[in-house]
Amino acid sequence: MSGNFDDLETTARKSSVIQERMSLVSGHMYKQFLEYQQSNANTAILFDQMVKNMNLTVEYLKQSFTARGIPSENIYCEYDKQRHIAIMNILWHSITFASNMKDKPKALHREKDVPLFTGRIIAIKGTVPELLQGFNDEVEQKLLDLEVASLYVPAEKTNKAIIKVRHLGNQEFLINQMDAPREFVLRVIETICGGGNYHKEGSRVTISI
Repeated sequence: MSGNFDDLETTARKSSVIQERMSLVSGHMYKQFLEYQQSNANTAILFDQMVKNMNLTVEYLKQSFTARGIPSENIYCEYDKQRHIAIMNILWHSITFASNMKDKPKALHREKDVPLFTGRIIAIKGTVPELLQGFNDEVEQKLLDLEVASLYVPAEKTNKAIIKVRHLGNQEFLINQMDAPREFVLRVIETICGGGNYHKEGSRVTISI
């Protein structure tokens, strides 16, 4: 009988240890899940506001180029709300904004603080047709290869959003979430349209005469 009692006591002790440690794990994951849900909700709101700013920008650019005698047919904005994809075309420049809001919780590394769970809107130069089929690892890698800037949106609405511009060494720019949709769109347009395209050239070969 004592053997059976010892077995029961050991099982109960093991069960208590499992319960205690898994309670910590589930609590940690629950907190991540709540931040994931809220940051996604905030990101969706910001994305809608971004599109409104994109449309306003397109209308201004049409007027501005038309006044200069330049046709404005290639200036437009398209928005796939269901897939969280917006494409802006400004003459010879295409800009894509995309957000993967059906993924898993992801955090932004903090040097002197705990990781910050956020939503993310990626801006790229050009278009990625595969985006229309949905996100996967291959599509995400293509986006990151073409990334111009990203907007990170935290769960708390009072916390500042973070803009990171790739060519500036991913330097962070903090901005309140109310202004972020306008500022992110304008900064991306300035970055892409403020530059230019070079002619392609073949490899330079030294020819002896």
